[in-house]
Amino acid sequence: MNFDKELDARGLNCPLPILRAKKSLAELQSGQVLRIIATDPGSVKDFAAFAKQTGNELLASAENNKEFEFFMKRK
Repeated sequence: MNFDKELDARGLNCPLPILRAKKSLAELQSGQVLRIIATDPGSVKDFAAFAKQTGNELLASAENNKEFEFFMKRK
């Protein structure tokens, strides 16, 4: 999937991946996509809830070797 910016949140625990993602999304234009890589298993629920609360769209999420990848589109 194409993305405009990448955020490496590996090794960070809740709520840091969400806070960093929020900051990174604020730097993007509407419709641009942020790719986030995290290792916190709780981030799966966190990013789903974050998308609902903020109106940003969670385009995709995947797990690979205990790493979680998310693609969020700025509203």
